[in-house]
Formats: sequence, C-alpha cells, structure tokens
Amino acid sequence: MSVRQRTALTLPDPRGVKATIEMAKRAEVEGYDDVWFADSGGVDALTTAAAVALNTERIRIGTAIIPVYSRTPAVLASTTRVLWELSEGRFILGLGSSSQTMMENWHGQKFEKPLTRVKETTELVKSILTGQKTDFSGETLRSHGYRQAGIENGEPPIYMAALRPGMLEAAAEFSDGVILNLFPRQALPKMMEHIRVGAERAGKKLEDLEVVCRHQVVVTDDKGSARDLIRAGFAPYYATPVYNKFLSWCGYAEVAEAIKEGWAAKDRKMTTGALADSLVDDIAILGSRDECQQRIREYAEMGITTHIISCVSPKNSDQTFKAFTGDNFNF
Repeated sequence: MSVRQRTALTLPDPRGVKATIEMAKRAEVEGYDDVWFADSGGVDALTTAAAVALNTERIRIGTAIIPVYSRTPAVLASTTRVLWELSEGRFILGLGSSSQTMMENWHGQKFEKPLTRVKETTELVKSILTGQKTDFSGETLRSHGYRQAGIENGEPPIYMAALRPGMLEAAAEFSDGVILNLFPRQALPKMMEHIRVGAERAGKKLEDLEVVCRHQVVVTDDKGSARDLIRAGFAPYYATPVYNKFLSWCGYAEVAEAIKEGWAAKDRKMTTGALADSLVDDIAILGSRDECQQRIREYAEMGITTHIISCVSPKNSDQTFKAFTGDNFNF
C-alpha cells in the first residue's frame, strides 16, 4: 500500500512561541495534515513541539531536522518519548547532519563523518526507545549502560535527511522516511533512484516509503521580488561545503564554484548573482496559486509524499498558506 499524499506547514513561526502555537492550531483547523519544525536557532524546535502537541488534536508533528551533533542520542530518545506521549502518537523525529556553518561555528562541534554520525544516531535512538540497555560502540558514538522505559503505545518513527547518494540510500535503508530539501527540480529523479536503491536493500518498496520535502513556496504576482528573497536566503546555504557539493552533484558545478568564490571574497552580489532566474525557479516554487499548486502536484507524481510549505516572504505568507488549505488544494 503506497503512502498517501500530505500537505504540511513549516514551523516555528519567527514571531515566537505563542505565534507558533496559534499557527499550528490554525493549520489543523484549515486542513493541513502536518506541521514540521526546523531547528536552525532562535525558537527551539523540540520544546515548542511539545507546546504544539498539547494545543492540537489531529495534526502530525515532525522535525526537519534536528542536527545529530547538537544533542546526544540519550537526550534525543528521552525527548522523543515525551513528545510521543504528549502528542498521543503523532510525533516524528527527523534527524540530519545540518552543515559545517551551524555545527562548527554556532555550536562549536566537529562536523565529522556526517553520514556515519546520522546512521549511528538513528540506530542508537531506535534501540533506546525499545527499552534496551545501551551497549553501543560505533565510529562516532558510544553509549553503555543507559536505559529508559520502553514505549508501549507504538514505535516513534525516525526519519533521516539526505542530499547526496550515500545519505539518500542510507536514509531509505536504515530509517523510516527520507527528508529532502533545496534541490533543483531536474535532480529529483536521480535522488529518487538512490532512495529506491536504499529501500530495496532493506527489503522495502519505494512506494511504501514516506519522502518528505520542505518546499520554498511564494504565491505571488511579483516573481522578481520573490526570486530576490530566495537568492538572499539560500545562496549562503549553497556556500556551505555540504550544500555546495550537493549543488555541484545536481549538475551545477560552475554555479557552485561561483557561489563558493563569491562567499570567500565576501562579495554578496557575486554570491547571490550566481543563482540565475531559471535556477531559482527550479529550486523554489514561485508564482500564482495555480502555478504553485501544479508544481506541488508534479512533485507528488515524481515521488514526494509529504509537502512542507515554507514561505520566505512575510507579505505573501497568508496567501501562500491559504493556497494549500483543505478547501483550496487537493492532489
């Protein structure tokens, strides 16, 4: 049985905790299936997710993503247990490596062996959630003698975020779902092929695996301004080694090199200018309500099953939100 299509809203709201809770409640009333929390700083994703769990009844709550370097597996497992209970089985823990900039500069952690670290964190957290006492010695993690009570009402799913082949295949093989982000449209087929390979390695069918994506969407009649927002917001992402290599792997080696050079020279114009209009339009979903809805349907046909709507434009956020409510959108 294939996974059903879902629409979701990105959280937290930049205005703070109260606004995040109100937006989650509104999303539930308006027919969204999920809310997914980013954890890039400012409003903490996991504690705010707990508040949302207590203020909603139906909507599913996920993280896309929690960086594995910023919390230990024991902390992630104990937090997941609480969120699973508070939400009455509506919580999904999405894990990922994040980037060198966030982990090394912000958190002071060593960004080493990200694929192995995410795999080992997923394996260890899964084991802890069953109530087993830890006896784990991996390449990047170790834990011995830790135990927490097992969960009786189901098993919290753990998803892995992925960009390039190794992580895409590992996510499909070792976790319960795959989280994608910031890919040019034409790269999706080969990404899905690696997901299929990983899934089959674990005896799974691709159509039974949930594939989550945070789409950058702006419903607008001013594409030019929307493109500039995308450039300003995400050219710096593509300057980090993780996303720079990903953009090159997607077929944009020259663009990736120009972004890297612009960033190193502290030349913001060169950095953002490397993202041509056509490439911005492939990475983000910009335009009229009908245009944006059609792009989401196209991605659904290409294999994405859960569509997180994220709007970078405050003045367009309400019309973007409304475009994907239960009354206004279906697959």
